[in-house]
Amino acid sequence: MKDLTKNRWKFVLIPALIVIAGIVLYIVHGGFNFDVEFMGGIRMQVNMHTDFDNKEVADLIQEKTVDTVSAKVQTGDNPQVAVIKTPPVDETVKTEIFNALKDKYNLSDDDLLSVSSASASFGNEIQRKALLYTLLAIICILIYIAIRFEWRSAIMAVIALAINVLIMAAIYAITNIPLNTNFIAAMLTVVGYSINNTIVIFDRIRENTKSRKKNETISEMVNRSVFETMGRTINSTITTLITIVLIYILGVSAIKEFALPLIVGILAGAYTSIFIASTFWASWKESDMKAKAAAAQERKAAKKNK
Repeated sequence: MKDLTKNRWKFVLIPALIVIAGIVLYIVHGGFNFDVEFMGGIRMQVNMHTDFDNKEVADLIQEKTVDTVSAKVQTGDNPQVAVIKTPPVDETVKTEIFNALKDKYNLSDDDLLSVSSASASFGNEIQRKALLYTLLAIICILIYIAIRFEWRSAIMAVIALAINVLIMAAIYAITNIPLNTNFIAAMLTVVGYSINNTIVIFDRIRENTKSRKKNETISEMVNRSVFETMGRTINSTITTLITIVLIYILGVSAIKEFALPLIVGILAGAYTSIFIASTFWASWKESDMKAKAAAAQERKAAKKNK
């Protein structure tokens, strides 16, 4: 049986590399690709009837608008459909944008497929609520695990959740997927799913703590507990992933933008539950026990000296 606790720092390497890659791509892309829902602004879908260069369209919009609007341009489900996002603008500028495209690509009014808008204050409110609800969920999880198990378990579970969220954020930075309310839904789904795996492992650790043999160390007991629950964790994760992978394969781009981070987040949740939360808990527990034993020895020696 492989000693997981002994190799705990090696298991941190994979999440660390993903997060570092996310930071690098975050800088390269100039930040997250915030959708209109988060940053405020307008979102236009235009049928171009031909393949187009994103930068060329963005430069055209900036050149032809009075306020030199800075636009982000992407392809939609159809490679000939342009998805254009800009900061909040008035109706005149919206018309200028579409007229510039009409003149350049010989479009008709029917080629403006959709226009949606959100104010900057609405975007800020969405971001504030997303942060609030996430923190609230984590606090509730922290309290629940601290009551059911112990405070060390609660802290390690929350650290594992934080790693999962960082990995998901890194995936958004790496793939440049639009950051919108799908991110909130995916993040909260992963938080709930991964904490379930962590609780199952900690529950087995609690049971095995009661029946731990005198010559069995905490690390050995935790190692045994993880392997006893690993089959259940892997099977439930695979079952869930089969469904989400099919959704990703068959879905349109908006569904794929939700499913991909969810796939990565669920994998990360299983990984951190098995290899990080439990192993670092064991190390922390053993350190505390050694410190208490050393303190007890000092008190005993002090009494003898008296």
